[in-house]
Amino acid sequence: MRYPQGGGLTAERQQFRQELRLKAAEMFARGEASSVIAEDLRGSVRSVQRWRQLWDEGGPRALRSQGPASLPRLSEKQFAQLEAELAKGPAAHGWEDQRWTLSRVKTVIGRRFHLTYTIQGVRKLLVRNGWSCQVPARRAIERDDEAVAGWVKEVWPCAEDSRRPVEPGSSSRTKPDSP
Repeated sequence: MRYPQGGGLTAERQQFRQELRLKAAEMFARGEASSVIAEDLRGSVRSVQRWRQLWDEGGPRALRSQGPASLPRLSEKQFAQLEAELAKGPAAHGWEDQRWTLSRVKTVIGRRFHLTYTIQGVRKLLVRNGWSCQVPARRAIERDDEAVAGWVKEVWPCAEDSRRPVEPGSSSRTKPDSP
């Protein structure tokens, strides 16, 4: 399940779900069936069965919220430092062009904080903190329109292969010579 804030449930939603589980615990104590509890709480029978198993093993305390599944590896202070590094631009970190890619951000995090992130982990970290994918509004200054036009005229037609054969073929793949 994906969440709009980029990771886990909000505190209010965690509280709501915990209350549901505790209501289920009261129903377990009364001996109600899992299907009845699922219908009353508008949940799945499988979830109620998992809750019942936890309740059997540890009582109502086992159904309390455990908090977020994982904490961010970069603290707020470290992320502010990362933003300052990103604001300096890619050239300040040794790249020739002015594009931040996820792999470059990953490299900066590794160099600056000695942490290893995956590419998707970097994306989630940035999205969670309000960053988004950006596409340049204008074309690059280095763009050579004449070279692009020449490529489209000369190279692209050779690269683009016609998908239909010139002569009539067979509709059967297994018997290509059949009439």
